[in-house]
Order: sequence, then C-alpha cells, then structure tokens
Amino acid sequence: MGVVASKPIPLPESPIGCPVDSLLRLITGQWTLYLMWRLHHEGPKRFGQLKRDLGGISAKVLTERLRMLEEYDLVQRDVKPTRPPEVTYTLTQRARELLEIMSPLYQLACKWAKEAEWDR
Repeated sequence: MGVVASKPIPLPESPIGCPVDSLLRLITGQWTLYLMWRLHHEGPKRFGQLKRDLGGISAKVLTERLRMLEEYDLVQRDVKPTRPPEVTYTLTQRARELLEIMSPLYQLACKWAKEAEWDR
C-alpha cells in the first residue's frame, strides 16, 4: 500500500484578495527563499548541514521555516529509520515549479544590481 500524499493547504490569506500577494507572503519570510535556493542548487540536506550552510540562522527559525515549507508542500521531510533517525530535506515538485519562475526574477535582480553599481 502506497503513501497517500496530502493535499497542500491553501496559501496565506491576502488582505487584498490577490493570489500573487498570497504567494509572496508565503515565500518572503526571512530565510525562506534562501533556504529554498540552497536546496534547489545543492540538493537534499540534513538539518545540521542547512544550519551550517545558512550561517546565522537559529535552530528555532530553521525549524519553523522547514515546517512551514513542508506544510505548504514545498519541502519534503524524509526520515530514515536509523539510530538516531536520519532526516533529510528536499524540494518538492511544487517548489521546483515555483523556482522555475523565480529564475527570471533572479536574473533581473542581478541586472539591476549591476546597473546600480555603474551609477556609483
């Protein structure tokens, strides 16, 4: 018998009723995009690896971000039944879909950053 995937919970409520605003509220929390970016570019990671790689994030905040991303079906938490249990975090298909559209935004941000340097 296979594992039944749960349906992702709805996006956070937008006070203006805009789905883009809802999505941005989800991903713009402190550390959230950077955490997703690291998992996207570096692959699955364990909690300790993420904490070291992110540098400066507390264990409490990292735990909160990972749980929130898991709740919205953006991160999958895989547990191997070893002693102690080995927990690995990976991006879901839903997160990869989101990051595909974030790539052009990243390119635009880099372009604007370079332009700002030229203006100095």
